[in-house]
Amino acid sequence: MLSDDQLMRYSRQILLPRVDVAGQEKLRRARVLIVGAGGLGAPAALYLAGAGVGTLMLVDDDRVEESNLHRQVAYRQNNVGELKSEALATQLTQLNPEVDCLTLSQRADQDNLPSWVARADVVLDCSDNFATRTAVNQACFDARVPLVSGAAIRLEGQLVVFDFRDGSGPCYRCLFGDGDDQDTLCSESGVLGPVVGMLGAAQALEAIKLICGLPVTSALHVFDAASFEWRALNIKTDPHCPVCSG
Repeated sequence: MLSDDQLMRYSRQILLPRVDVAGQEKLRRARVLIVGAGGLGAPAALYLAGAGVGTLMLVDDDRVEESNLHRQVAYRQNNVGELKSEALATQLTQLNPEVDCLTLSQRADQDNLPSWVARADVVLDCSDNFATRTAVNQACFDARVPLVSGAAIRLEGQLVVFDFRDGSGPCYRCLFGDGDDQDTLCSESGVLGPVVGMLGAAQALEAIKLICGLPVTSALHVFDAASFEWRALNIKTDPHCPVCSG
């Protein structure tokens, strides 16, 4: 049961018929795993904390650097040198003291992800490398936990939701196969802060929809900031996918 203070805090989204008090209760009970506390993970976490998600599990082993500050909006100059997961947790609890933030200050891999994913209702992949993304995809598929995957580089972004709750594909490996020979990093190619901000906010939106029971689509959404255009591309299950082909 929501308290009077909670009804007031979340009143603007409770007013939405497709959220209402029942949806807010679902958010309060939900646990979201966020893999990566950088340009995507920071805005996503802020919006999820603001929305009243009960538990946020923050995975990142990096420390805040000055070059992060133009796009990783949860951090301030005085956070430089701190662990991102802990600095982000501080910001989130200041925004919403009701949110329980669990910090996992280590790199996500195929060994630790299964236990983390099993504790989550939704997973946000906000990482920046293919190895982590494929490990997250595998763990989510195995645990039947929905995955919201986002990426941004230069003036481009991608967003896709994989709802594995019925145990079917497609999955991240269907879409990207074995990946590129080398990860494209924003430290080498550059990125505009608002681009990652938009994609991180979109990941939070899709996570809220999944938790509240609103419909989501499995299309690949591609954003071109130069033209300010979104495209939606249909994706299909790869019958030879090593993860979900069954």
